[in-house]
Amino acid sequence: MWGQMQVKMAKRVAIIGAGASGLACIKCCLDEDLEPVCFEKSNDIGGLWNFQEKITDGSASIYKSLVSNTSKEMMCYSDFPFPDNCSNYMHHSKVMKYLVLYATHFNLRKYIRFATNVCSITQRTDFSTTGQWDVVTSDTEGNLETTTFDAILVCTGHHADPHLPLDTFPGIEKFKGHYMHSKDYKEPLKFEGKRVVIIGIGSSGGDLAAEISQHAKQVFLSTRRGTWVINRVAERGYPADMMYNRRFYNLFFPSLTTSLIQRMLNNRFDHANYGLQSTHSLYSQHPAVNDDLPNRILSGRVLVKPNVKQLTESAAIFEDGTVEDIDVVIFATGYSFAFPFLNESVIKVNRNHATLYKNVFPPQLEKPTLAIIGLIQALGSIIPVSEMQARWATRVFKGSAKLPCANNIMADISEKKEKRAKRG
Repeated sequence: MWGQMQVKMAKRVAIIGAGASGLACIKCCLDEDLEPVCFEKSNDIGGLWNFQEKITDGSASIYKSLVSNTSKEMMCYSDFPFPDNCSNYMHHSKVMKYLVLYATHFNLRKYIRFATNVCSITQRTDFSTTGQWDVVTSDTEGNLETTTFDAILVCTGHHADPHLPLDTFPGIEKFKGHYMHSKDYKEPLKFEGKRVVIIGIGSSGGDLAAEISQHAKQVFLSTRRGTWVINRVAERGYPADMMYNRRFYNLFFPSLTTSLIQRMLNNRFDHANYGLQSTHSLYSQHPAVNDDLPNRILSGRVLVKPNVKQLTESAAIFEDGTVEDIDVVIFATGYSFAFPFLNESVIKVNRNHATLYKNVFPPQLEKPTLAIIGLIQALGSIIPVSEMQARWATRVFKGSAKLPCANNIMADISEKKEKRAKRG
């Protein structure tokens, strides 16, 4: 009798990264009776929200004053709301505290191996039948270890490697001032009395322009195609994302909703009058969430400029022909991402885009045992998005959910690609 009994072992899942997405993955693995092992190269959880004074290559970095762009009501995990005493929009330290509370409440830390770097993830020779992977890791002393896993969840994010397009700005090599990426920014005091040009008008570019302009002699905000600026506070003082990010609007009245919100934003301040008129619709590109920027522009502390055409030793020449003396250039030009521990046959990144089914699964794998979690640039908080992605992926790993056939997967990917091309 005992010889006939078989013990079914839980599938082991490797999770790469212990940020907000990685924590959700650990929790979802446990919910599906999977065995998670999370590898985190730093000494703590939090990822992007774990503020560090020191800027480290390959790790995300945030500035001292950073406040969340999404409200706590729209930002929390589904089964763990923020404490009632938290403000609607929180300083990064409060978000980090929340992630600590989440990890403690669900006892997630015991599944994390800190100070462990993932060197490579490769398919085993029998992958076509087992779907298993070999994961090679190293500790702080360089000791290597190889472990076999049944599935992989990659949660490395996309705010670690700065995109610095110096080759598109002629003369940068002659510029005698200082230039930097927004990732390197921590606080504004070092720009006291300086003339600063910020290139890029995403949320980081807008935040830095508004904050630095309180200390700098002059800030120039350079943008190629404008943006939509959204205030955190909506009618009657409610958080804006609670008012506008609703499934009812987006499912049944997407065009009407977009048009209505654009009109409301222009009623607050006409973007064209401020030099911010966008060449794209509200939801086709990521808007800038900023409460202070219009006031800083109106007071003249921030001057909006078109794209920088050329740099000289001490000045910026803009595409409208104007020339401004400058001391500092800050590139708020976003980030690049890559998966150096994965072979390109598993997932290939081309021009900062990876082909994924529903932004999660590489389509060409024989077995769907690897998923990318939290890579999408969401119009809102990544936390609930990552949680839903992790819930789906872990159920696929367990076998309680299945992906469609290869033809349907590729048709879906092609349809999404065409939509992106139309949006520009």
